[in-house]
Amino acid sequence: MAPEANMDKPLCLIENTAEGELMLCRDALQILSDIHQHVVVVAIVGLYRTGKSYLMNKLAGKNKGFSLGSTIQSHTKGIWMWCIPHPQKPNHTLVLLDTEGLGDVEKGDSSNDTWIFSLAILLSSAFVYNSMGTIDQRALEQLHYVTELSKHIKVKSSRSRDPNEKVSDTAEFMGFFPTFIWAVRDFTLDLELEGEEITADQYLENALQLIKGKGEKVSKLNQPRECIRFYFPGRKCFVFDRPTTKKNLKRLEELHEDHLEPDFIEQTQQFCQYVFRDCRTKTIQGGHQVTGKLLANLAETYVDSIRSGTVPCIENTILALAQIENSAAVQEAFSHYESQMKERGKFPTPTMKVFLDLHAECEKEAITIFLEKSFKDEDHEYQKQLGGMLKTKGEQFCAENEQISRDNCRDLLQQLFVPMENRISEGFYSRPGGYLLFVEDQKEATEKYKMTPGKGVKADEVLYEFIQAKETVSMSILQMDQNLSTKDKEIAEEQAKAKAAEREMKIKEEMHAAAQQKLEAQQKSHEEHIKQLTQKMEEDRLKMQEENERVMTRKLQEQQALLQEGAMKQHQQMQEEIQKLQQQMAANSKRRRCVIQ
Repeated sequence: MAPEANMDKPLCLIENTAEGELMLCRDALQILSDIHQHVVVVAIVGLYRTGKSYLMNKLAGKNKGFSLGSTIQSHTKGIWMWCIPHPQKPNHTLVLLDTEGLGDVEKGDSSNDTWIFSLAILLSSAFVYNSMGTIDQRALEQLHYVTELSKHIKVKSSRSRDPNEKVSDTAEFMGFFPTFIWAVRDFTLDLELEGEEITADQYLENALQLIKGKGEKVSKLNQPRECIRFYFPGRKCFVFDRPTTKKNLKRLEELHEDHLEPDFIEQTQQFCQYVFRDCRTKTIQGGHQVTGKLLANLAETYVDSIRSGTVPCIENTILALAQIENSAAVQEAFSHYESQMKERGKFPTPTMKVFLDLHAECEKEAITIFLEKSFKDEDHEYQKQLGGMLKTKGEQFCAENEQISRDNCRDLLQQLFVPMENRISEGFYSRPGGYLLFVEDQKEATEKYKMTPGKGVKADEVLYEFIQAKETVSMSILQMDQNLSTKDKEIAEEQAKAKAAEREMKIKEEMHAAAQQKLEAQQKSHEEHIKQLTQKMEEDRLKMQEENERVMTRKLQEQQALLQEGAMKQHQQMQEEIQKLQQQMAANSKRRRCVIQ
């Protein structure tokens, strides 16, 4: 289980300097990088002095944290981050991103606001837009930043984009963008439409209906509506009464709930419960769930792009991050294999099968780790790299296991044969009947050797080599034994040769059996590798299919709504987007399951 993050207060993640430059704050980035849990990322944007920070503090379960301020000046500068354990999703971290107020007159450069707005979308899985009053034409016009996203975010690089493609790059925004949540503060209207009570969601949908008519003016008025409807995969609206009196607003974070309007308290609780219950884990293309570490890399890559003067490209960013994450996944998986082999491997193993079973078990775990951490390894380059590293290291462990066995067996034989060596040096066997005494002593020492545990996989081979090395001494003692006739000596010599040949044959058979076991283990390893990879590819395909189906459902809903509104131009545009998505889904369903051979 990955350790959870629990910051006691927010930190600035992306600083907006006095010169209008965006800079990453390393302390906050490091905290994010240390989070290996999956993250739900909620970002809030809106005009300055609209109470954004209060909602974020409530999501953190606190009254204080993100700076509220009480003047007409914008308090929050840049993007501030607060990471806490997710209240309802086990093993998840809730990352709250509070952004500086849009439209700050002291800032001057409006393009800086658009970059803050764009980063909040790129980094979040739930995007909260906070505004005051009502959702009217003025409120939509203040949301003009959404109409500029096509200039500040690219989905595909120019290299991968089909020059003959008719559908705009923004058609794919819905597959990458977060859920859009509109929080309307100090709402004073009754939620009614044509005399019927409506929900906040219906209020939003009504406000987003396209204005009928033609011409540049109508097109401009509809642009923010179209962008919200075409770009975001889901929409939600919450309305909030004024929390307290104007005087008390200055010390809102100090007020007990007794001093707040009951309706406001209930509305805030409903907002928080929706975020906790329904806001999805942050994902990137293919449904790969993002960890804090990966989110830190995303933030760094996007900010670096903006600082270099280029438009952040989602495709290029994901490919760059895939290289980083996959390289790290290879190392993590390899380190796991290596550490587990050392920890669980009691060398020398009693048999080759025991070693090979241990290797297979640790290798399977390593591949599982890699497949869980990696993504977009479409050519299986990194998995092949890992496979090669595991094979080489496995061979090294096998050689180590065999060498330890050899060393232990040689030491044991040297120890057991010390009495015989002493007798040979003393000439004990150089007398009538000495050969039979030599044979008996050798047999006794050999039996003790065989009865001693822990010798490992090379026990028989080392014994054979040791006895063979003593053959010259054995034959010399045989020839000196005066109790034996020439015929007896010939018979004894033939028997010794026969036993040696028998031992040699046994060793060859054992070596052949060991080699066969290794080949079978390699084949099983390959099959297991293919099995795990095939399962991973199918899971990835299903994730992609699920993501595409979610987007398809939303696009079909929008198309139907546009048809009912009589917006035929936008209806046709959505039809083209749907056809493109259908083609992508068909191609995804035909993807080959496995290509590693």
